[in-house]
Amino acid sequence: MEATGRTALFVCSVLFILTGVNSSFIHIPSLVHHGIEGTPLLLSVETRFPLDKADIQGTWSYTRPSGTRTTLVTFTKDATITNMMFRNHLVFRGPNVSLLIQKLDQDSEGDYHLSLNIEFHNKTGLVIKEERTVHVTVDVPVSTPVIQKNPSHAVVEDKANVTWTCSVERGTRVVFQWLRDNVLLGPSDRYHFSQDNSTFLISPVRKEDKGTYRCVASNPVSQGRHSMDVDLIVYYGPYNLEVNSGQGLRTGEVFTINPGELAFFECQADSNPPNSYVWISKSRNSTQVITEGPRLEVLSYRLAQAEEYLCRAFNNVTQKQDEAQFTLVVASLGTGKEKHTQEGGSVSPLAAITVCSLFIIGCMLLFFLRRTCHPKRVLMSIYNRPLSEQKRPHRSGHEDATEDFGIYEFVSIPGKMESAQVSCRSLARLESLQDVHTTIYDVIRHVPETPSHSLLK
Repeated sequence: MEATGRTALFVCSVLFILTGVNSSFIHIPSLVHHGIEGTPLLLSVETRFPLDKADIQGTWSYTRPSGTRTTLVTFTKDATITNMMFRNHLVFRGPNVSLLIQKLDQDSEGDYHLSLNIEFHNKTGLVIKEERTVHVTVDVPVSTPVIQKNPSHAVVEDKANVTWTCSVERGTRVVFQWLRDNVLLGPSDRYHFSQDNSTFLISPVRKEDKGTYRCVASNPVSQGRHSMDVDLIVYYGPYNLEVNSGQGLRTGEVFTINPGELAFFECQADSNPPNSYVWISKSRNSTQVITEGPRLEVLSYRLAQAEEYLCRAFNNVTQKQDEAQFTLVVASLGTGKEKHTQEGGSVSPLAAITVCSLFIIGCMLLFFLRRTCHPKRVLMSIYNRPLSEQKRPHRSGHEDATEDFGIYEFVSIPGKMESAQVSCRSLARLESLQDVHTTIYDVIRHVPETPSHSLLK
């Protein structure tokens, strides 16, 4: 067992001598520590050699940010001497030569230097020197930031500047960031930041600066802390003024509508606060204010010829205005494919409803005419006369039937018939009526036969 340990120690020594790499004997997990004020901090060291096979001697020293260096602990494998000035502040942990700072404060910040000498038992006289430096910062966690805007009221574009300020009650080495509508902001021609980004100036304010602003504060020991949202209201415009209409055909700045059509025009522009609108009719010699408001109504039958109109938008706060001019022409646009609307030839809902209604009415009329004028029903109406008329006795003017002897030819002569509403009677009744007429004909035909026999007798 002892031989194995000596062999491993010998191999490590040979590698150290051949490569010159001294990191194989000690390892410090982190060379930078961000500590929180009032909390402990351990400067951990890992030894990578068997301590029972070597003698060690070393020191922990501290260099302040000002450059002053102080020895904190001197130690060997068997003894430790701590600087009396730091006895209640530091704890040396052997045998792995780590150092514990019990309570961090602002004076704890700086560079901590470890110097370690190693002499292996089987290599007497060969001393290996290891050195490491650990940087320690001490910070106070950041409190919730507070944002302020000056001026606090709404501003007019191109006429005002806005200054934003972000501050925290607690926190060291605070880094500030600014967001508008959750988008990170950076320096530009109109955006100016202070060195620590705590102050942010917009000069001058434009329309695109409107939105919700937020400040984010952070430091090495705190994640980003967000402030409350603050809105920036900007008065601007009018921009992108245009006139639109749902009637007729538009070609550029010319609107064409059918004669007798009622046309509506809408004037719209991007503005804050909303614009006031004025509609003006322009003729060759003069101009005339027609109405106020965003909507214009024009009766085409009142136009004798093409007429020019102008919509003027005015922002009372920014004192800016814009105008849009168009020409209105009254002409027949035709029907079907020749008629197009501003939306690109879509069929008017009113026209579709009218066509459907006419189709339904035509179907209903066709149905009633078919029922009323059906040939079968007309024939039935003719034979539907009351039976009293059909069975009325024949009055020839002679009381004695013998006087009516002779040859008769019956001719059906259409006469005036009482108009009666056609009803649905069965064909069986029609056939019975035909039998009655036949019987009457037979009786009349056979009446003369009886007297003729008596006379012959």
